[in-house]
Amino acid sequence: MCAFGFSCLSVDFTFLYIEFILLDGAQCSSLSRFIWILSISSRVFTIPISLVSSANLVSELARLNITHILNASHNKWRGGADYYEGTGICYLGIEAHDSPTFDMSPYFQPAADFIHKALSKSGGRILVHCAVGVSRSATLVLAYLMIYHRLTLVEAIKTVKDHRGIIPNRGFLHQLITLDNSLRLKRRL
Repeated sequence: MCAFGFSCLSVDFTFLYIEFILLDGAQCSSLSRFIWILSISSRVFTIPISLVSSANLVSELARLNITHILNASHNKWRGGADYYEGTGICYLGIEAHDSPTFDMSPYFQPAADFIHKALSKSGGRILVHCAVGVSRSATLVLAYLMIYHRLTLVEAIKTVKDHRGIIPNRGFLHQLITLDNSLRLKRRL
């Protein structure tokens, strides 16, 4: 079965199709500090994805009622768990490199669990960020949507792109395609 599934398509065609969706109408100016509202299953979740500079302004985080931070560029920028101590903000840092050779896949489930936990709490709001806000953080949000909301990779990309431009690197895209195929297989069993 191939409808939106990629198991019967070649990896090259799948990858080109995903890149086409990502780049179609992409506007990557003013990606920083862009907050988007995501409506899934009759609940409205707010997930800001931003530049790291926003994550380091505790007063701005308080104004936005941020309760959780997922930093996909941990140890590269100031703002680790110690930085948020005493603020009431729960922090998860992932030391990911925005490189096509970096394996982000071991972090898909822990990041998705952290996002889900944050959004399951009453008033929970999460800031998911990296250095630029278009590759590492976007990859983790896509994985969350695929794992917890049963979206295909294409559906997840379209959902996010309705609210902001994203450009996960090619290595991350291949890993997300693998996750998509794995989740589809698991759901069929």
